[in-house]
This record gives sequence, C-alpha cells and structure tokens, in this order.
Amino acid sequence: MLDFHTLDVFTTTPFAGNPLAVVLGADALTTAQMQTIAREFNLSETIFVQAPQSPNHTARVRIFFPTAEIPFAGHPTIGCAILLATQSHPSGDFTAHLVLEEEAGLVPVTVTRTGTVTEAEFTAPRLPVPHQGTAEPAQIAAALGVDIAAVGFGTHHPGIWQGGPAFLYVPLRNSADLAAARPREPHWSALMTTANVDSAYLYTRGETFDFQARMFSPTAGIPEDPATGSATAILAAQLHAAGQIPTGTTRFSLLQGAEMGRPSHLTLTIDATDTVTAIRIRGSAVPISQGRLHPPT
Repeated sequence: MLDFHTLDVFTTTPFAGNPLAVVLGADALTTAQMQTIAREFNLSETIFVQAPQSPNHTARVRIFFPTAEIPFAGHPTIGCAILLATQSHPSGDFTAHLVLEEEAGLVPVTVTRTGTVTEAEFTAPRLPVPHQGTAEPAQIAAALGVDIAAVGFGTHHPGIWQGGPAFLYVPLRNSADLAAARPREPHWSALMTTANVDSAYLYTRGETFDFQARMFSPTAGIPEDPATGSATAILAAQLHAAGQIPTGTTRFSLLQGAEMGRPSHLTLTIDATDTVTAIRIRGSAVPISQGRLHPPT
C-alpha cells in the first residue's frame, strides 16, 4: 500500500487553487504504474516521491500528466515541498530549505510557515529559451474564438518559449477577451501543430493583480489548468521580450483559474541584467485529503 495526499496549491483556501496528488514511497513503482495512478487521480498533475539519488538532496520526484510524464512543473513542486516540510515540522513557524531532484534538474525550494499560512518558493531549474514554431495572430484568433484585434497589447506579442515544457504565449487585449477565449477546433489543433507545442498560456493586464492568465492544454488531458507554475516561470522570457523586465529584481503578482471558479495566486520574481538570470515562483498550499492506495499490477 502507498500513502498519498492531495493538496490545493497556489491558494490558502481549500477547494480553490490547483489540486495536486502526492504519492509517497514510490521507489518500487515502474513508469507504467505511475502513469496508471496519475490517470486514476485524473488531476492536471500527480507527483511521485522517491529516495534522493544524492544524500545531500531531499527527494527524487517524478511528475505526470494524466497522459504523460513531464520533466518539471510548478504546482507539484510547490505542493510536494510544502507537504514534505510540514511533515518534518508539524507545528510552529519554520523555514526549511529543500532540494528536489526533478527530471529537468535540481530544484531548490524554500518553505516557510508563519501562523496559519505555509508558502514555498522554488528557483526554476532551467532558464527559458525560444522554442521553434510559428503562430500568426489570425491563426491564434481563430483557434481561441476571439477577434484578431484582441491578440497582443502594447509591446506584448505572441511568443513561443521553452524551459522544460514549452508553451505558446498569447497576450490578450483585456479581461473580457481572456474570459471569452477557449479552444476551437479544427483551428486549435492546427495552431498547436504549427507552434510545435500542446499548451497555450493566455494573459492580460490584471486589475488587482499585475496579470491575469489562463492555460489550455486539452491534448495533454488538461482542458484548462487552474494554475501553471512552469508556464508562469517561463513567462519571464515573454515579459523580457516585451521590455517589461528592468535590470535588478522585479516581482509580479498573477491570478489564474478565476474563470474556472478556482482562483490561484502566484508570485513571479525575476532577476535580470541584460538577460534573465534567475526565476522564482512562490505560492501557498493547503491539505485536502490523505489515504492509501493499492499499486496497480
């Protein structure tokens, strides 16, 4: 039997944010068994915790969509780190430093609890780079069911970036356009083919947050994601290309998942000189359930 926990990530409110399943003691599981369990939970991501390959690190982890393994993801990193740290610190305020071995590389995470709020901040294991693909505004507009004039604002133009996973970034004119957008076939599949990705991250200027966002990835088994930490990290490259990142440290607040009724709050911190030099994502998580499961045969 395997112990598992579920948490809602990027929120301090139960039943908001992005749900996550964490399976502990997963060392004996095969890749196929992990994929079967992830498909059974049917959440955007499930993370499996194993003994670290180095004694200097906290744990090795593997992350799965319902359909495939991925090298890195933000909300599993945040949720898993908070679970492991709070198991070691069951009461009181604390600060803990963890290192997770992910397929994309080592991910340092700092977890803090102050009162009733527990937060984690990780440093992205890879800096984003351009990803080969094309996405024209007219093609994007047709794929999302919005007017072509809604695609782009100010110095923000569509871009395709990779930092482990790859995403098409679509800036939209306003929150009304963001709320109206949704994948439309056959245009969506055609766009994903030319962009050479399976996910699109849409964003616009926020009202009480710097940016409001949505993320669609139906071909990966995620019709819409309430919070996407990896895409938020890679957004740093998109913002830098738009001239929004000065030298030094810049911090942005983001809201995602509001249209789904699962508001998620993320903080993106970017260090930059002439280029982006470090990216950090911060968020909270709250426990929802725990139990035991039989490994699939």
